[in-house]
Amino acid sequence: MSSTVSYWIFNSARNSIATLQGGQRLYSRYASNRIKSKWRLFPQGPVTLKNNASCGGIALQKAYRHTSTEEDDFHLPLSPEQVNEVLRAGESAHKILDLVSGVPSSVLRFESNQLAANFPVEDRGGVAACLQTNGLMFGVFDGHGGHACAQAVSERLFYYVAVSLMSQQTLEQMEGAMESMKPLLPILQWLKHPGDSIYKDVTSVHLDHLRVYWQELLNLHMEMGLNIEEALMYSFQRLDSDISLEIQAALEDEMTRNLSLQVAFSGATACMAHVDGVHLHVANAGDCRAILGVQEDNGMWSCLPLTRDHNAWNPTELSRLTREHPESEHRTVIMDNRLLGVLMPCRAFGDVQLKWSKELQRSVLERGFDTEALNIYQFTPPNYYTPPYLTARPEVTYHRLRPQDKFLVLASDGLWDVLGNEDVVRLVVEHLAEVCRHKPDLAQRPANLGLMQSLLLQRKAQGLHATDQNAATRLIRYAIGNNEYGEMEPERLSAMLTLPEDLARMYRDDISVTVVYFNSDSIGASYKGS
Repeated sequence: MSSTVSYWIFNSARNSIATLQGGQRLYSRYASNRIKSKWRLFPQGPVTLKNNASCGGIALQKAYRHTSTEEDDFHLPLSPEQVNEVLRAGESAHKILDLVSGVPSSVLRFESNQLAANFPVEDRGGVAACLQTNGLMFGVFDGHGGHACAQAVSERLFYYVAVSLMSQQTLEQMEGAMESMKPLLPILQWLKHPGDSIYKDVTSVHLDHLRVYWQELLNLHMEMGLNIEEALMYSFQRLDSDISLEIQAALEDEMTRNLSLQVAFSGATACMAHVDGVHLHVANAGDCRAILGVQEDNGMWSCLPLTRDHNAWNPTELSRLTREHPESEHRTVIMDNRLLGVLMPCRAFGDVQLKWSKELQRSVLERGFDTEALNIYQFTPPNYYTPPYLTARPEVTYHRLRPQDKFLVLASDGLWDVLGNEDVVRLVVEHLAEVCRHKPDLAQRPANLGLMQSLLLQRKAQGLHATDQNAATRLIRYAIGNNEYGEMEPERLSAMLTLPEDLARMYRDDISVTVVYFNSDSIGASYKGS
């Protein structure tokens, strides 16, 4: 690793931290603007970092900051092999082999990966197939103020969407099974689960609220269920409402109360796609993003954005916010490019501090919660007069897939903060070309042990530059390792991965990426059939 690169990163970090010891709390003030946290709790002062403890059976990591500024305390440089090991640790891939109505799926496969900057990581991702209706669902969920809300949304949102799409007959079967205490019809098949759930002990509460939702759908007496756009729109808002109501309800179990509070007072942006044949719907709330990689008939590649970031740089979003609040607040609803001066995305799940009245927040928090141990920030922004200021209502986009639509990329803003849409398409296209170029053509050459050994030695000799087999990994590699000219710098990549846990978030965000590859032949056949 270049000593110049390492010195610049570590010395910059050292100069960016001012630590002040006050009583039993540690205050950290970050002076650089390299990576901006989504939540700014105290715009005019230092952020309070609270020391967590185990509370109600929930193991919470302490929020102490690394206070040493000696270079000897930083980790040693990573070797090329170690860099690859770190980058590829979160990889997953899955081929879609299922047939729908005797026709190959419009999705060939997907590849995903995640790299943490927060510890624990606050991003989540998931992929699932609807079992009672058609369709595959892909989602990326970017948490802030902790991981609790992102975890809850990643586990629950797909169920709300799947139930919304069910026919009246299927919903009646679901309700009948509950009334007779029989097993429920399977709703989802997880192809990539969001991770080990910390909510296993409270899933009965979640199922109760999901049941109330499908009972309300039954009362609508719609034979075929909601259409996909309605299902996405209602599911986002209904889940967010349930998250809010669950902590307002009287819950006897301490663990359920504490988890519900953490979910409601943290937040998560969400971007999910539903693919059913040639029908692609994308629902987005916040600043995650989805784009299509398109190859025209002349071989040229282009990018088709499917979402718009919901933040202060979106004029449509600014207009919406000014319409929803009195003229007297037009100059304060967005300050310093943040909602009320504290939150960067203008749409998100949770974050009840920006949705509830001051009175409701106070009444909930006064029920005996140990907010210090649960890391709940009791903070009301200035100019907080007409809540809610934040919504989980998604913006839904429909696109009819064409044979030239080759892949879909969904990712959290940790990727888009450093790579543009066109850069992402270019990198995936380069990845596909490299994978094809490095794939051994054993059909043309004798597959003897000598040849295989030679190929393995070549791959090992490539070291850091060995071809990533996962497009999401390549995107993450370039997101943190490229320089201002868009060139990969191995020394910078190693340095960014070597940063201690407490400094990593100052230079990069959590990054979660899913790349979905489409079956052009299947999509083309559907056009011929119609």
